Parts: sequence; structure tokens; C-alpha cells
Amino acid sequence: MAEAYIVEAVRTPVGRRGGGLSAVHPADLGAHVLTALVERAAVDPAAVDDVVFGCLDAVGPQAGDIARTCWLAAGLPEEVPGVTVDRQCGSSQQAVHFAAQAVLSGTQDLVIAGGVQNMSQIPIAFASRQAAEPLGLTDGPFLGSTGWRARYGDQPVNQFAGAEMIAATWGISREDQEEFALRSHRRAVRAIDTGRFARETVPHGEVTVDEGPRRDTSLEKMAALKPVLDGGTITAACSSQVSDGAAALLLASERAVHDHALRPRARVHHLSVRGEDPIRMLSAPIPATAHALRKTGLTIDAIDLVEINEAFAPVVLAWLKETGADPGKVNVNGGAIALGHPLGATGVRLMTTLLHELERTGGRYGLQTMCEGGGQANVTVIERL
Repeated sequence: MAEAYIVEAVRTPVGRRGGGLSAVHPADLGAHVLTALVERAAVDPAAVDDVVFGCLDAVGPQAGDIARTCWLAAGLPEEVPGVTVDRQCGSSQQAVHFAAQAVLSGTQDLVIAGGVQNMSQIPIAFASRQAAEPLGLTDGPFLGSTGWRARYGDQPVNQFAGAEMIAATWGISREDQEEFALRSHRRAVRAIDTGRFARETVPHGEVTVDEGPRRDTSLEKMAALKPVLDGGTITAACSSQVSDGAAALLLASERAVHDHALRPRARVHHLSVRGEDPIRMLSAPIPATAHALRKTGLTIDAIDLVEINEAFAPVVLAWLKETGADPGKVNVNGGAIALGHPLGATGVRLMTTLLHELERTGGRYGLQTMCEGGGQANVTVIERL
């Protein structure tokens, strides 16, 4: 049976909005991790079959197939192609899926999956508005469609509204969210201080550690913030941070492992993606996880570590309620509320952290899932070797 092995995985520190990575061209951010990945894996870059990167809002410096641009900006061989994927927040996790599927199919042997996003330069959805308005296009991707309106009416398609729906449906209070957010920051600070991220991060200039975690935050400070939506429970403190960063990993077939004398660190045990209500949008990790467990025959208790993206605190808290997972196994080094969410890079950032934490703790199975625009969620299960 064919296998897809993870050989190496690296990431930049995650920069805060306006922070130490904000002025770096996205192609150079991506080039930074690609260079480090090739060097650490000690692989001939000319042997790479493809480079698959995730990126949203692909305009301006992120336009023109950023995967290809990152590879060339790194000074790597011109004969190696690149392709850019957009599955919203799950874009680079989907890049891993496409790369692994290429290896599992036997059509390719060495594929790099990664992602990059500079949200300081191109804020979320700003790019699509800037591109559409000069053309007189004002309806966005949804309400201008008669088919969409016939199915979903004029309901707002808004991630904050979706998060509020989840909080209401699963009975998650603002206090619950703030306690979760505080825990995320404390876990992230502990991970930084104890060097848990040191092996997986590739410093960029003076940015040597993740800039997002707040050492001085408290429940009192969070309680003073105003909700994003009137009458709501979601505040900035319970939401993922606007961030900049890049990440990349190398997937290899068994033949490539042998031919290039590589050391596989994990294998891809399962990959899938599911969808549900695009208006509630952010709850898809729940059915997606159930689907993945059915397909693999694993139970949630058999999973040693989980990385679920902290787009908003209710996303993870509802998932915990539905799956019955042990909170002590979930986002053990903090999540996007503390560490940030550079959209197109987060999927591989999570997988990089998951791989290294499995190795640190000796765990066997790690599960990663993310909520995504359109009411979708990827699930990847990796097995440490």
C-alpha cells in the first residue's frame, strides 16, 4: 500500500499585525521557509515534483501564483512548478491534502505543501473589495447569485455572526469564551518560555518567537471589551489574531525516502474534507471529525493530540462538547487566539506544531481540523513514526 510520509516541517514565527514581519513581501516570507525546509531535509530541490501553497486574497504582492513566486524568490530550480490553493482558512491544510494525494496516487514522489499570508499588507476581504469596486461589482460572492438567494435568502454571510450562532446553539457564554482565551495565551507563553517551538520555527530577522501571545492579559481586561456585534458575546479577545507568517512541509513517497536517504517522521494516516451550513459556517469541524473517525475506525480517545484552529473560542468549545475530547490534549501550546492566524499559512503551521509536539510527547496519532469559509472543514490524521 502506498504511503505519504512527512519528512520535515518548518514555520516562521507568527507576526502580529503591524509587527516584525509586516513589511516583508509575501514571496520572501514563503521563500524563507522553503529555503529552510530544503536545507533541513537535505534534499536536492531539483527532485521536488511540485510546490502547493495556500493563500487567500491573492492580489497585489500575493497575486500571480504565490507558490511559484516563493520558490523562485528562494533561488530554487526553475524547473520545479508551483500552484496556489484557496480553501479559505484551510487553504494550506488542503495544500497538504493535495500533496499527499499526489504521493499516494504514485504520480509524484516529493511534494512541498505550505502557505503564506501577510495580513498586515492585505487585510482579510480587503483585496476582493478593492478588485471588485472599480468594475462596479458590489454584491460580493453570494448575494448577487439568484441560486444562492433562492436557497439561503438574504441571510448575512459573516464569520462573527456564525460564531454567535455557535455560541447560542451550544450554550457557550462569554465567560466560557474568555476563560478559554486566557488559557490559550497562557499555554502559548509557556510553550515559548520552555522552548517547545524552538525546533519548528525559523527566525526571520529580529523576529525569533511568535509575537501574538499576551503575557499581561486577564479575565478583567477581556471583560472590559465591547462585543463585535451588538448584543453579542464575541469580542476581539475571543477571536483569532490578524497575523503574518509562512510555513512549509515536505511529503515523500516510500521510493523517494529510499532514493534520497530521507528520514520519515510521520505518515499521513487519513485525510478528508466535509461541508455543512454555510451561514453558520464555522461548525463544520464537528461533522468532519465524526466522518474522519468513522472512516479510520479510531475513537477520539485514541487521538493523542489535537490541533483545531481557534478562529473563535466557540468553534473549539462546541467541538469539545460534541466530540467529548479531553481538553488537555487539544491545542496544548495555545492556538490562534494567542498565536495568530495568518490565513493561508495556518493549516501547515498547525501541522508543523502537531508533528513536533507528537515527537516531544511520544504520542502516536495527531488530528488536525479547521473551520473554513463556506461551511467546510478539513481533517488530517497523522501517525508519528
